[in-house]
Amino acid sequence: GDGFPRFNANPKQFQADKRFTVEIGKTAGKGLVAINNKRKPLDDVRVRRAIAHAIDRKAVIEAAADGFGTPIGSFYVPGAPGYVDLTSVNAYSPDKARALLKEAGIDKLELTMKLPPTPYARQGGEVVAAMLAKVGITAKQENVEWAQWLSGVYGQKAYDLTIISHVEPLDFGNFARPGYYWNYESAKFNELWGKINATADRAQRDKLMAEAQKLVADDAVMAYLYQPTWITVAKAGVKGLPKDMPIFVNDLSILSWG
Repeated sequence: GDGFPRFNANPKQFQADKRFTVEIGKTAGKGLVAINNKRKPLDDVRVRRAIAHAIDRKAVIEAAADGFGTPIGSFYVPGAPGYVDLTSVNAYSPDKARALLKEAGIDKLELTMKLPPTPYARQGGEVVAAMLAKVGITAKQENVEWAQWLSGVYGQKAYDLTIISHVEPLDFGNFARPGYYWNYESAKFNELWGKINATADRAQRDKLMAEAQKLVADDAVMAYLYQPTWITVAKAGVKGLPKDMPIFVNDLSILSWG
């Protein structure tokens, strides 16, 4: 094997070695802390915003992805049609997080955080839990296997928080899906999504997509973390390896039913 696409270890050692080339491409993936929007007190937007404000995306990228990733502020990635940078919405601010919790009447909060077996989830979970602790939220980390994640989190919605990477490109319609595992219901979003689907004009559609991104950022449906990169390490001189990947071959692509 002269090429290692989807390289999971830290490629820095290869970058320093003249015998190898390292390509770092973008993916359609969205790494995030998903939140069960119907569970009390997570049904209060102030509490969800507090969770997002408590998290330093750059530190999560260092811990979960060896520093390779682009921060995102909504459920959309740079390079997707109509992308807008919303990282300033619910940006890292422990003070703001504490103030929002106080405003929501919460003194201390205990939540469970279910972590699937991928390194980004387990390593990211450690860091996220430590950040949440600083604002008075105890997130109890619970390691689960994929089968448990699929039945418990995705199926039964028996969770408070989970760390996951959504990898299908252009899967924004999940916010309009009734009974989806985030438990997000918004008449405003559904109306907007209907408009987007009925709009053929590219510029108009991009404008509406920007609105949709802003709405789910403001609603803090989840804490949006980063766009993972696709790292390919190859022997110097190997040509023709794809650099950007539209879709990962594992993780959440198992969930693209109907």
